Amino acid sequence: MSGRYDDIHRRSLADPDAFWGEAAEHIHWFRRWDRVLDHDRPPFTRWFVGGETNIAYNALDRHVAAGRGDQAALLYESPVTNTELRLTYRQLRDRVALFAGALAAKGVVKGDRVVIYMPMVPEAVVAMLACVRLGAIHSVVFGGFAANELATRIDDARPKLIVSASCGIEGQKVIPYKPLLDAAIDKASHKPDACIILQRSMEKAALKPGRDTDWQEAVAAAKPADCVPVKATDPSYILYTSGTTGIPKGVVRDTGGHMVALRWSMENIYAMKPGEVWWTASDVGWVVGHSYIVYAPLLHGLTTILYEGKPVGTPDAAAFWRVIAKHGAVALFTAPTAFRAIRKEDPEGSLIGQHDLSEFRTLFLAGERCDPNTLEWAEEKLGVPVIDHWWQTETGWPICANCMGIERFPVKPGSATKPVPGWNVQVVDAHAQPVKRGEIGALVMKLPLPPGSLQTLWHNDAGFEKSYMSDYPGHYKTGDAGYIDEDGYVFVMSRTDDIINVAGHRLSTGAMEEVLARHPDVAECAVIGVADALKGQLPLGMMVLKAGVSRPHEEIAREVVQMVREAIGPVAAFKTALVVDRLPKTRSGKILRGTMQKIADGESYRMPATIDDPAILSEIGGRLNDAGYPQKE
Repeated sequence: MSGRYDDIHRRSLADPDAFWGEAAEHIHWFRRWDRVLDHDRPPFTRWFVGGETNIAYNALDRHVAAGRGDQAALLYESPVTNTELRLTYRQLRDRVALFAGALAAKGVVKGDRVVIYMPMVPEAVVAMLACVRLGAIHSVVFGGFAANELATRIDDARPKLIVSASCGIEGQKVIPYKPLLDAAIDKASHKPDACIILQRSMEKAALKPGRDTDWQEAVAAAKPADCVPVKATDPSYILYTSGTTGIPKGVVRDTGGHMVALRWSMENIYAMKPGEVWWTASDVGWVVGHSYIVYAPLLHGLTTILYEGKPVGTPDAAAFWRVIAKHGAVALFTAPTAFRAIRKEDPEGSLIGQHDLSEFRTLFLAGERCDPNTLEWAEEKLGVPVIDHWWQTETGWPICANCMGIERFPVKPGSATKPVPGWNVQVVDAHAQPVKRGEIGALVMKLPLPPGSLQTLWHNDAGFEKSYMSDYPGHYKTGDAGYIDEDGYVFVMSRTDDIINVAGHRLSTGAMEEVLARHPDVAECAVIGVADALKGQLPLGMMVLKAGVSRPHEEIAREVVQMVREAIGPVAAFKTALVVDRLPKTRSGKILRGTMQKIADGESYRMPATIDDPAILSEIGGRLNDAGYPQKE
């Protein structure tokens, strides 16, 4: 007997036109579409062809017109500056309209690109919404990115204008942005016509005459701009993700399909109701920030929290609980690494009980695979469902999840539950042939992809086909490996390049990490495959211990080696685990396993553009050298 989820998922694949056509009725259209789905030129897909709409109108103006103008739209919490701000839908609309007027006064029109290089401040959200109000295509670059990385994005997007700030704050450190921006523009072959700079009190920037304008002055001289209707198939933004060649890939998101999918997800995946308070603890420089700090919650009429701070250290490991209690957030979406950081500082969860979380009902985790130990810790300490779900920059919204608004399934630690309606997830071998249930293979999606997923790469259709569509014809390559069990649950084990080959056995480093994470002294861990002349590769574990652990590291290492032997077997050949002070991560919390592997193998590597702290790689290299790595013939 099939349940509600099964019926909905089946229908979404059998009749996508009817399914997504119904979902699109919740969006305002200046002109209704002629055709829901156009997949006549695979692998390229277009949604709501002929339709005209505007994201800013749907996120703001529509709610004001419907009588929600006085409801809070954006709650800004900045523990690093001791600042907070509440903006209603009407106030946010007015700020967005005025800044859109400031952009228009600088010559920005529909189709132009605008690069946004901003910290986590309300003006970043205003700038994003002002761009889509005009039909301009924004590209948010994580504030503080190195000048050469920003320059490559400027040359690829060729923006007419750049919006930036004098500085950002990382933890307790002030990071000047303007010198990085100036250096990037100097390096780039493309030069923007103008820059608008938000001056922050903790660091004033020198403005370049003739090019730079102070944000406040630009707004003071502006007149509010109306929403510009754009085609549903027009790009809304470009978001750069790291490419295997070291050249960033500009993922292109459309307008109509993007809105339909995100609004649908808030109701059906996250079970949110208009007027409720939602918090995504991420950054607008990442896809999570685009989709679930800014667009999805506002499209669904929610109150969204914008947080400038860290899960620990701003000021302590109770930061998340304080914000949830203060604003009555009913759901939190963050990365597993944030919870591992909290658990490391407060292993018993004693700080949780100091705050009233009575309105809080669901924790959603994504960003990288959530180890079962972290999930179970969060479940025990919070007493609410903890939902691990899987998606990517390219997909824009979840591929697999426990769809809380449709039918809640029992949680299986280590699984992102089942494919979200619209996604046809399959597991295949190297020849694109399906594998048996329970066998690890490449996770792919049968085409066409649902609305909201990437359309192509910016001015690079050939790169889009080569990167995602050529290895498994008729399917989108996720780059992730995993399996589907007998109940239809999807387990994302690792990136396909994290499957290691030990004496002919294909083993998942994610499965080994699960075992290490179960050790009571381990806060977080990573397992990489290191080259070995005899067996091809051998697994090497890296462990960060919980605060206050003082036992001999060698003793802990022996225990985890034995645990892996018992859980996975001697075939894993897991013999070495090293204790490190910290693991190298991107700013979104993903552990840089591939870079660590290159260091261990003595190979040259390119400094990852998204790395949180480059100094960590030197620390890791030193620790590996102390332990006898690299081992080269």
